[in-house]
Amino acid sequence: MKGLRHSPSSSSVPPSSSPPLASSWIHLRSLLIVASATIPDRGSLRSPWSRRKRKHALSYRHWHRLLSPEGKFHDGGIKFIKKVRSGGVDPSIRAEVWPFLLGVYDLNSSHAERTLTGNQIRKKYESLRRKCHQLLSQCRKENRLNTIDEGGNSVSSCFNEDCEFHDSQDDTSARTSCTVTEGNLYNFKVDQLLHSGSDEFSLCNFEEIEDETEVTHFDNYPWGTESSTSESSDEDETESLLGSSISDMLVQHDPKLTRFPSIRGDFSQYNRTSEDFVTWQRIIRLDAIRANSDWVVYSPNLASVTKEKALQSAISVGLKNYDQLDPCMIYHAARMVAVLEAYAVYDPEIGYCQGMSDLLTPILAVIKEDHEAFWCFVGFMRKARHNFRLDEVGIQRQLSTVSKIIKCKDLHLYKHLEKLQAQDCFFVYRMVLVLLRRELTFDQTMSMWEVMWADQAAIRSGIGKSAREIMRLRAPPTDDLLLYAVAACVLQRRKLIIERYNSMDEIVTECNSMAGTLDVWRLLDDAHDLVTSLHQKI
Repeated sequence: MKGLRHSPSSSSVPPSSSPPLASSWIHLRSLLIVASATIPDRGSLRSPWSRRKRKHALSYRHWHRLLSPEGKFHDGGIKFIKKVRSGGVDPSIRAEVWPFLLGVYDLNSSHAERTLTGNQIRKKYESLRRKCHQLLSQCRKENRLNTIDEGGNSVSSCFNEDCEFHDSQDDTSARTSCTVTEGNLYNFKVDQLLHSGSDEFSLCNFEEIEDETEVTHFDNYPWGTESSTSESSDEDETESLLGSSISDMLVQHDPKLTRFPSIRGDFSQYNRTSEDFVTWQRIIRLDAIRANSDWVVYSPNLASVTKEKALQSAISVGLKNYDQLDPCMIYHAARMVAVLEAYAVYDPEIGYCQGMSDLLTPILAVIKEDHEAFWCFVGFMRKARHNFRLDEVGIQRQLSTVSKIIKCKDLHLYKHLEKLQAQDCFFVYRMVLVLLRRELTFDQTMSMWEVMWADQAAIRSGIGKSAREIMRLRAPPTDDLLLYAVAACVLQRRKLIIERYNSMDEIVTECNSMAGTLDVWRLLDDAHDLVTSLHQKI
C-alpha cells in the first residue's frame, strides 16, 4: 500500500507562501511591541475610568448584592467604593447610596443601626430648627428695643456697629456693609468672575436684598413653642447616641470644632451674633428664590408637588416674593431656606455665603427628607466648607494646588501663565468654589461628585492605606480629586491658551465658556492620570 497523498485542500497552498506569511506576522508583532513601549508607564496603577465602555454605574441589582440580609456590606464597603469610583451611581438608588458616601451612615452599619441613627439625626435637625426660631425671635426683640433711645425717642434700628439697615433705599452700602466688609472673599474681582457667564450666580450682589423692618419668625413650626428644658435634653440624648460618622468626622477635619458645636447657638466662639444670622437668612431667601430649575427633571416626585403643599412650606419658613415660581420651585426654595438656615446655626464659623445653595440643590433633588438632606449636606461641607471661609485660606490653598499640578505636568503652559501674571490660577476660582457645578450639566455634576465622594469615603474609612488595597481600588484615593479635574480642564485647552490668549481676562472667558461642553468621564480619566503621576509630588 502506497503512502497517503496530500489532500487537494492541503496541497492547494504553495509551499513558497509560508515564509512571507510568517514574516508578516513577525513584523506585526514587532510593531505592537514598539507601540506598547511608547505608552506612558502608569506603573501598576490603572485609571478606574479606563475603557469606559466596559464600565457601568452602580445598579439597583448590584447594590443589593453587596449587602447582607442584615444590611451590612460583605467586605466593609470596598467593592461598593470601587464600583462608585469607576462609574458613579444609578439615579434610581442615589437616595439610598448618597448617605453612605457622605458619612451620614457608617459603611459597617446594619439596617437596625441605620434606623436608630435616622431617628437620632431627625431629632438633631429639629433642635437646630428650634435654635433658628430662637435666634430670630431674640433678634426681633433686640431690634425693637434699639428703636427707642434713652430719651424715649424713636431712632433707626441698628443690628450692630458694622451693619446698619436704614429705611432709605438710596443707601445700599449700609445695607451690605455687614457682609461685604467681613473678609477679602467679598471683593469686586471675585464678583466679576462669578457674574461672568451667568446672570443667576453671584457672590456679592446684595442690592436686591429686601430692606425689611421685621425679622421673619417661625411661629408656624410645630416645634417653635417647646421649652428650653425639653430642647436641652433632646440635644444631650442625640449627642450621646449619635455615631461618629458625622460628628467625629468634622472634629477630625477641624480640631477647633467641638462635638456638635452650634447646637446651643454658641456664636460667641466665632464672634457671631443673632444679627449675623438675620443677615444670612436674608441672603438665603434671595438665593432660594433665584435657584435654577435644572434639577426638576431629576426629581419627578417634587415636580408634581401640589400648590397647597408648596404654599404651606413657604409660609412655614417665612418665604416671600415667590409669586412667579411654579409650585415645585416654591417647595424647593422653602426646603433650601430651612436646610441652609439650620447649617448656619450648626457651623457658625462659616454661616452662609452665596454659592452654598449651588451645592445643596442636587442633594435636595435626590434626598426627600429634610433632616437626611441636611446631614448629607453637612457631610459634603466637611471638605467644601473651607471654600467659604472669610479669610480665604481654604480657597487659596486649593488654587495653589491647581497651580502646582499645572506646573508639574506642563511647564511650558505654566510659564505662559506666569507671563500673563495668571500663575495663581485665579481664573478657575468659580470652578473650585462651587465644585464645577457651573461648568457641568446637572447630571454630570452628580456623577462627578459621586466619584469624588467615593474617594473621600475611602480615605475616611481607611480604605486604600495598604498597597494591596490600592491595587484592588486600581488607584490611590485622593481628597483633592476635584482639583486634579480642574487642572485637567485647563490642560485640555493648553494649546488654545498658549497660542491665542494674552491676558487673564481672556482665560477667564474661556473657562466660563466650558459650561455644557465637557465630557465628565474623559475629564475624570484625565484627572486620574494626573493623580497617578503627580500625587506624590503635590
